[in-house]
Amino acid sequence: MGGLMTAAEVFEKARAAAVAATGPDERALQIDYPALKAKIQAALGDRKAALLHVNRFLPEGYEEQGRFNLLLLTGGKVLYDMVFGDSYFRYDVVSLSELDKVQVVDGVWENREKRQEEPFLSLRLMHAEETHLLLALNDGERRSLLAFADAVTAARHPER
Repeated sequence: MGGLMTAAEVFEKARAAAVAATGPDERALQIDYPALKAKIQAALGDRKAALLHVNRFLPEGYEEQGRFNLLLLTGGKVLYDMVFGDSYFRYDVVSLSELDKVQVVDGVWENREKRQEEPFLSLRLMHAEETHLLLALNDGERRSLLAFADAVTAARHPER
């Protein structure tokens, strides 16, 4: 799974994603970064992140909660789904062993703004009534998502 990231390193990735999440027509995120750093540290404790994926756009159903989300997988195979907004931070935690279904979708979506169809890749991690979604709209994001899919598959369905 590569090198492990500390909570401080996860915070730095979240800070960079917050800057990138501001579109040209949007007001920049108004985040209290020292408080956010403390929240991420409290959420992760001593756990180390093996993989991290940032959704540039919030998946459907998250719209009222923030501006972007970050999913990470710890070395102990625990998934964190963190949602960030101006005055909003929440996270869900689930063990990979608790997932009911894992689904990869490679498809095309209609970008009405650009009036064209564009490829996307998604990874849905479902348990009970919850779904944690990783989205990829470009090659860099696809690599991150596929690394996540490989790690989840290896953890949940190892070849014997």
